[in-house]
Amino acid sequence: MRAILIDKVDDQYTVGLTDLDPVDLPDGDVTVDVEYSTLNYKDSLALTGASPVVRRFPMVPGVDFAGIVTACDTDRFALGDLVVLNGWGVGETHWGGFAEQARVQGDWLVPLPPGLETRQAMAIGTAGYTAMLCVMALEQHGLTPDSGPILVTGATGGVGSVAVAVLAKLGYHVIATTGKAGEHPYLTRLGASEVLDRAELSEPGRPLGKERWAGAVDSVGSHTLANACASTMYGGTVAACGLAQGMDLPATVMPFILRGVTLAGIDSVNCPMPRRVEAWSRVASDLDVELLEEMSTEVPLEGVVELAARQLRGGIRGRTIVRVKP
Repeated sequence: MRAILIDKVDDQYTVGLTDLDPVDLPDGDVTVDVEYSTLNYKDSLALTGASPVVRRFPMVPGVDFAGIVTACDTDRFALGDLVVLNGWGVGETHWGGFAEQARVQGDWLVPLPPGLETRQAMAIGTAGYTAMLCVMALEQHGLTPDSGPILVTGATGGVGSVAVAVLAKLGYHVIATTGKAGEHPYLTRLGASEVLDRAELSEPGRPLGKERWAGAVDSVGSHTLANACASTMYGGTVAACGLAQGMDLPATVMPFILRGVTLAGIDSVNCPMPRRVEAWSRVASDLDVELLEEMSTEVPLEGVVELAARQLRGGIRGRTIVRVKP
């Protein structure tokens, strides 16, 4: 089977397309013929070695995939079932989706929601599933379209693109941020009502700013997250799920103790299965599937290594679907 393989020998980090024997697949009770995967930010960190994402070598990266069950030793699935996987350390400690086959634990797999194809599932991918978890967190803390605008940072990225589209379809007034002036029409087509220059939030700001939004979906971190919290309305919620700008949080307690703002952390890797299934069901119904093509680009398996560095530089818009089969 064809696969992207990362290895590290004597501090020499290597990445490339190779042929592997399926008998070498790791332990698991379900084998899946992988049809599509996707290039996530974490995948690009792994492919470039920019961050120690990979914790076991050799490793097939790819933190998610969608495909067809071809062997099964659990009663959760049957041969021919369509499934999707996100997280659980796949692509980090367990071989992932950048290969034509994957063997994993059945407890990690989610049945593909009715009406979704495997390609569409990877147009959504971990980024879209994470965006839906963020939206669910905002709802869980009582936010509705009547509460006020919702900020989405890093809006041209994978999480941001899906968050904008889902929130807009649900009736929210969406304020999107981007550093790419040429992408304003793209964000407007996804449903953004306003587009801000990311520079407004990316530099050190005041401990407490003017109340501008009822909530936020942030995939950026650092000063951007701090400023998002500082300008959140009384009783609002900020869902934090990423660190594209940095893993630091140079903030104060002021928004939390003076305005009752909630900072909700979103973990997609070890999210409990019932919430995973709910998120995938919600994204299948609350995302306009026609917009997936607008926000997605497809590349063959052999093209992902070249794209990884560009993604880390912010040079990729929306979602990148990886076609695993030739």
